[in-house]
Amino acid sequence: MINKLWIFFIVSGSLFLIINGKADVLNTQILSSGKTTLDLIIQIFPLLAIWLGIMNIAKKSGLLDKASKFISPLLSKIFPEIPKGHESIGLISSNIIANLFGLGNAATPFGLKAMESMQKLNKEKDTASRSMITFLVINTCGVTLVPTTIISLRMMHDSTDPTSIVVPCIIVTFISLFIGLIIDRIFARRYK
Repeated sequence: MINKLWIFFIVSGSLFLIINGKADVLNTQILSSGKTTLDLIIQIFPLLAIWLGIMNIAKKSGLLDKASKFISPLLSKIFPEIPKGHESIGLISSNIIANLFGLGNAATPFGLKAMESMQKLNKEKDTASRSMITFLVINTCGVTLVPTTIISLRMMHDSTDPTSIVVPCIIVTFISLFIGLIIDRIFARRYK
């Protein structure tokens, strides 16, 4: 559905410019968007490479496993349907830790593996389990301590203080997580 919406926006916007005799604006935007995209990649890539490298070092050194074990008791309370010691808890915690450092790209494989692992526990294969929904809520809230992508975007656009967004991001993501988990629990009890 979203693909059709984007196609509609692009086609209707292009037709509007052509009909109004502003095809030069369309050409300028097409050419400049390629440059902007390349600049964005050049700005974000080093930052992501550093953090992905740090996460890889943390994983190989066992630091990620220790952090996962540290938050596992909390996750066992948030995900009571998952048996203790199940691989899903480790994958969920790895996903959360990667998201904490603003590494959505590094978190995605952990998240997909966690969903696959939770699907194995799911009795109704055509319906998301309670744990899967809770995990989706946590990921949607996107708790972030270091918003690397936002910082790099602000640097790219010459912000005077690109890191000033860190504290507001931390506050907002924790508030959204708290509210998201409350709403998730309300619906879990309501539809049990």
